[in-house]
Amino acid sequence: MSEDLLTKLVNALTILPGVGKKSAQRMALFLLDKNQQGAREIVHSLSGAIESIQRCEECRMLTSQKLCNVCMDVKRDSSCICVVESPADYLAIENTGGFAGKYFVLMGRLSPMDDIGPEDLGIDKLLELIRGKDIQEIILATSSTVEGDATAIYIKDHCENVKVTRISYGIPIGGELEYVDSNTIARSIIGRIDINDD
Repeated sequence: MSEDLLTKLVNALTILPGVGKKSAQRMALFLLDKNQQGAREIVHSLSGAIESIQRCEECRMLTSQKLCNVCMDVKRDSSCICVVESPADYLAIENTGGFAGKYFVLMGRLSPMDDIGPEDLGIDKLLELIRGKDIQEIILATSSTVEGDATAIYIKDHCENVKVTRISYGIPIGGELEYVDSNTIARSIIGRIDINDD
């Protein structure tokens, strides 16, 4: 016997982070019973996003254009690049309004145990970007985990003729940027430290 469509919808919703069976059930019932138009909008938006969203050719952020809005913005400081692990980290920093430069999204962090190396993170593209443009500073905004620190050190060791800084106080050890409040992130950007060798 085929799976009931309601059960199928509930199971599909449980793939979202932090959504258990009960939450998924509440969402499904709300959309089907109370807000079918909202459900249709979700279906339409999600379908369009899956078809059209790709990585920005310059910073690797998710976008429906060749270049994302930040990369296209001529008012941004293109001499400063903030390196983040994920689109969620990019948005967390961008939403503070405290950073006026450009970004580079790694889409992960170095993890030999999971077979994730520099080539998987586009680090070669980042280094190429640094060499090809007039980049004055690289801000490393990777998470303060073992893997995040290893990623930051790897990038720092491969950067030449550019100031390399790392976001500092405010971000808890073992913390993920997407879960940190805007003021803390803004203070971390302002209080970043130089990690170049003396």
